[in-house]
Amino acid sequence: MKIKSVDRRLAGAAAFFLALGLFAVLAFRYDATRSNPVQPAPTTSTLSVTSTADQGPGSLREALFVAAAAEARTTIVVQVERVEIATPLPPLASPHGIEIVAGPESRAEIDAQALSSGPVFDVNGPNSSIEGLTIRNCPTAAVLLRAARFRMAATTIEACDVGVDVAANAADMVLEQNQFARNRVGVRIAASIPNALVSGNRFSGHLDAGVWAVHSEPDLREGSTIVRDNEFGGDRIGIVAGNLSMRVEENRFLDIRETAIHLIGEGLAVRANRITGSAAMGIIAENARGVAIEQNELDRLSAYGIMVRGAASMLVRANLIHNCAYGIAFVLGDGSNPSTAVDNSIVAPRYRGIDVIGESPILRRNSVVQAGNSPLHVEDFERPDGSLAKANPFREGNSFDEGDVAVVAADSDPSPAPAGPSPPLAP
Repeated sequence: MKIKSVDRRLAGAAAFFLALGLFAVLAFRYDATRSNPVQPAPTTSTLSVTSTADQGPGSLREALFVAAAAEARTTIVVQVERVEIATPLPPLASPHGIEIVAGPESRAEIDAQALSSGPVFDVNGPNSSIEGLTIRNCPTAAVLLRAARFRMAATTIEACDVGVDVAANAADMVLEQNQFARNRVGVRIAASIPNALVSGNRFSGHLDAGVWAVHSEPDLREGSTIVRDNEFGGDRIGIVAGNLSMRVEENRFLDIRETAIHLIGEGLAVRANRITGSAAMGIIAENARGVAIEQNELDRLSAYGIMVRGAASMLVRANLIHNCAYGIAFVLGDGSNPSTAVDNSIVAPRYRGIDVIGESPILRRNSVVQAGNSPLHVEDFERPDGSLAKANPFREGNSFDEGDVAVVAADSDPSPAPAGPSPPLAP
């Protein structure tokens, strides 16, 4: 009896420890699962545009309707050569994102000539993209962007009113390797757009401007819009920028018809751009404050390389201006907040190197070589009310013969060479 009792106690103990071990294993697995939950694999769906019709099965319109209701990110592949849009398309509104791409064997041209109003693509949902399309003949905008995290690449937009119209509530935008041609405006930006990049694009033949980024009052939010490494050719104005947090860097401007870069207001920096050809003007800073114009190269321009007009606290530094009609001009600035020109090199200006008219800028360590007329021209300006705007620049360490400095009497015209037209408030 005692042996059986001992055996029962041993068996019970063994069962207890076995259950305890099993419980520990299950607890460990539960804890591991809770710490590293298994995430479901992200799902995507693909739709193909196989009809050239404006609506119906296989059309772009139907694909956008389906994508807007999908529970996952949707890729729409345009497999046809051409789609003619007659009425506004549904917006790109899915919270999961919609991607529109050209098929591998397709030109994927969207013709909006018959569209009476509204944009071709209204992007008001996040995480959307357009790649490889050709969009033509839009009465308003090819793309209206009013959402976050949008990318457009390798797309051609031509003969539209506006290529990409960026609303004030957009953010995290990338426009890269696109072609904008013969639109009124290539890219229009309504406000400072956080984390926006316009890079590697080609702008040509625009009626108003390749890029128009102007706000009526200073909008200087963090996360500058960057316009970098683009090429502008044959546009009326390359870039108009005003009152936005924007950096214009390392762009190329060739044969711009009026002004390569026109700056207004605050928040801007223009650095390391190349401006060449027959443009009437290189860079104009008009009624600007605290703007930096640095390390740009300008040549073969028919008027000024750089003109600062009605501005304050400007920095014009380390620019190279050669073989232009005129070098740099400071006209009617804020005498209590003078602008500064430092370390600029002006080579072979056809007429004058530096013009100072009714203004008192700080000129330090600038060089003027082979000026056709005089390296420095200083002139007072008589305002229409009879008051006199004195010109009295502070000069230090400049490299030109001070004996060749021309100081003349007041003149009623503050612009001794064509200054180019001022852009309107809206394009």
